[in-house]
Formats: sequence, C-alpha cells, structure tokens
Amino acid sequence: MDACSGASIDSHDVNKAKSESSDGDDKLDMKDCKESLLNCEEQINAAEIESDEEYSDAKDVCSDEELDMEEESIADSHKDLSDDQLEILKDEAITLKSKGNDCFKNAEYKEAVNFYTQALNTCPLKYQNDRSILYANRAAARISLDKKEEAVLDCNKAIELNPNYLKALIRRAQLHKKMDNLERALEDYQKIMELDRNNAEARAACATLPGINEKNEN
Repeated sequence: MDACSGASIDSHDVNKAKSESSDGDDKLDMKDCKESLLNCEEQINAAEIESDEEYSDAKDVCSDEELDMEEESIADSHKDLSDDQLEILKDEAITLKSKGNDCFKNAEYKEAVNFYTQALNTCPLKYQNDRSILYANRAAARISLDKKEEAVLDCNKAIELNPNYLKALIRRAQLHKKMDNLERALEDYQKIMELDRNNAEARAACATLPGINEKNEN
C-alpha cells in the first residue's frame, strides 16, 4: 500500500524567510526588523489563494474551511477557459500537491493541508481522479493533526469522486472505527472486501465488528 502524502506552504521559502529575518541581528535596527517581518508575512500571504480575503492576520494560520472554495465557485471561475488552459491549471494543482507531499514527509501537516486545499481550489472539476487523490491526501494530513471529523469529510469526497478508491475507503473505515461509528466502519470494510478479498485488516474487521455491534445493542 502506498504511503499517504500531504501538502502546504513551501518549507524552503519559509526557512529562507526565517533566515533573512534573523541573519545579522547585531546589524538590524528596529526599522529593519519590522521590514523583515513584513517581508515574511508577504511571503505567507503570497502562498495562499485569495489571501487578502482569507487572512484576518498574516501571522495567524487560516482554518482549512476558510481556504476551501465551493465547487460552484470553482466551476464559475473556469467556465470560460479553454481545454488547454484547464490543463495548465491541472498541472499547477499537481505542483501544489507535490509540495504538499514534501511537507507531509517532513511532518509539516498544517502546511500539507493548506497546499492540498490550494490544489483543490486550482484543479478543474473535470479532473475527478486528481481531485479524489487530493481529498484523500488531505484526509491523511488531517488525521495526523487529529482532525478526525474533517478527515472523514475529505474521505467522503474522495470516495464520491471515485467509489472504488481503496485507500480512501480504508482510511475512512479506520476513522469510523476510532470514532466508534462501528456500523459505518463495517460497511466500509465490507466494501473493501469486495475490492480486495485479501485485505487482512478488512477480513479481521468483518469477523469482529458484527459481534461488537451486537454487544453494544445488548
């Protein structure tokens, strides 16, 4: 099974900004420090889509919900674009996803979530498989942040776009189990068994979860 991946603000740019703001402390006066801080904040703003509207404070991290665009808004913004232009946007989304993957590998999960969200805001709706992967990856990053409910919603979207997406089904089943939504977990594990009868986790769950449900009912 492939490892999960995530996305967010480019760690290289952030480290560079921190270096520029901290280098030569002995030489910087208060005015220089203030200008350096503003430069860092501008880099953070530039990394977010529609950051002027989304950020109430450049130093604060936006919530994921603030960054998400409605699908209707995405469709409306792309309606007059040619196929070639849509393809360019998809490539931009893939680049953002790759940055997110790097952040996830570096355990920078908040940044990963933000990059995946930017990619979803960029990727045209017609590329359903790419968007499904983005939702599944963002779910993995949110799980690492212990945001289970948000992760379930991302898994729901990933599976809606690709009903046979095994990784997203496994991820959602695990979440339901952790959240004691045992009936839903069992449903997902049964679907996993339909797709992969050799999946050891699903086989074990299908054998044990019905008994757990009966015990809870009693």
